[in-house]
Amino acid sequence: MSEFQTPNERVLSTLNLDGTRRWMRPVLAAGDFWKKRMITGWALIALFVALPLIQVGGKPSILLDLPRREFTFFGATLLATDTVLLMLGLLGIFLSVFLITALFGRAWCGWGCPQTVYMEFVFRPIERLIEGSLKDQEKLDAKKLSGRRVLKWAIYAVLSVVLANVFLAYFVRVETLVHWITSAPSEHPEGFAVVGITSVMMFIDFAWFRDQMCVVACPYARLQSVLLDKRSLVVLYDSNRGEPRGKLQRKSVDELAIGAVQEVGDCVDCAACVRTCPTGIDIRNGLQLECISCTQCIDACDAVMDKIKKPRGLVRYGAQQEIEDKVSMSAKHHLLRVRTALYPLGLLIIGGLFLFALTKRTNAEVNVLRGIGAPFVVMDSGDVQNTLRVKIHNHSGKDHAYQVTLNNASDLQLVVPNNPIPVKAGELRTEGMFVIGKAAAIGRGRDLELVVDDGETLKKTLTFRLLGP
Repeated sequence: MSEFQTPNERVLSTLNLDGTRRWMRPVLAAGDFWKKRMITGWALIALFVALPLIQVGGKPSILLDLPRREFTFFGATLLATDTVLLMLGLLGIFLSVFLITALFGRAWCGWGCPQTVYMEFVFRPIERLIEGSLKDQEKLDAKKLSGRRVLKWAIYAVLSVVLANVFLAYFVRVETLVHWITSAPSEHPEGFAVVGITSVMMFIDFAWFRDQMCVVACPYARLQSVLLDKRSLVVLYDSNRGEPRGKLQRKSVDELAIGAVQEVGDCVDCAACVRTCPTGIDIRNGLQLECISCTQCIDACDAVMDKIKKPRGLVRYGAQQEIEDKVSMSAKHHLLRVRTALYPLGLLIIGGLFLFALTKRTNAEVNVLRGIGAPFVVMDSGDVQNTLRVKIHNHSGKDHAYQVTLNNASDLQLVVPNNPIPVKAGELRTEGMFVIGKAAAIGRGRDLELVVDDGETLKKTLTFRLLGP
């Protein structure tokens, strides 16, 4: 059997050299950036909880009703058949992500992603409160089980259930969700199962998977490599100023007199930036895919620089080109380049197409189809009967009744079992009907105009080809 050698460096920042899980227990650096992120994070949490409760035009502000294939955004409801609008909306989201990344790197991950926001400002503070400092947490790791860790998991479980219900409110109406919560599980086993599975997934994510979501599961980190360039603003270490690293040395009076040159850079190799990183990387090794731009390393390094009376900014937001060219870039140089001009142009075009498609969208989608079976039937009376099917998809937010009539066809008879046809809001209904006429009036074929009118905003004329002997 061949022996496997232990690698000299980690394959992933969240793995030890022997391949075991490296648990991330970052030390909090409560600096200026952290305070701004905390305000932003709690504002986003409040917004995340409130959005399903806010009504716009009698509808939830956001509702992704997958079973009914309806997607409501701030009063406008899109259906699965609105493929052009949905496609343009997704393209707009993707281009927005591309633009933000090109300008500010992985800022979304560190400042706006729900995974990071809830982990850093809800779950991890609870962990520090219950388990204590880094050393205390490491001691608990050595134990198989402890009361403090069980207490933490219990609180995590409760929070996971709450968070799962908030998350599901984006996919199920709040009224339905409240009914699921307040009634016996036997009344809605499917809904109870959905809530239970989602709660378990939330608990596993924040109690166990944690940073692996950002490092392993999320595809955004891999996209970073093609979306960034050397002028993108990212969290970086100024190697020109910091290298070579070394402990802080005090010069003697004689050395100061002769103007001795300091042999080390500003980096004192304290590793504060490493201990505070939630994904376990060393920012001094350059830009890495695992970096989520949380700026904790900036706050940690700035605190050290303050203590040793050095200027802040050894670790800062900047561009790789600044380090390579040893120059300070202006905001204009950061913002103006080919890709940061093409992405907004693309967004402008997509936005225009979206608005155009939205204005052309009617309150209902109406189609006429041929009946199933024989295309026509010659009746005992000699008249010819064609079977039609009218399919109506009500896009509006209220119920409608659709009247079906023939246009300029007094020699033909339209037979509709239910006329007008009642269609509830969001409902798709197919109604069968017959068109009867003399064989001479239909001949071998005749074009027919069918008018569908809801009496308010929709009046659509459909052309259908009648067939005869």
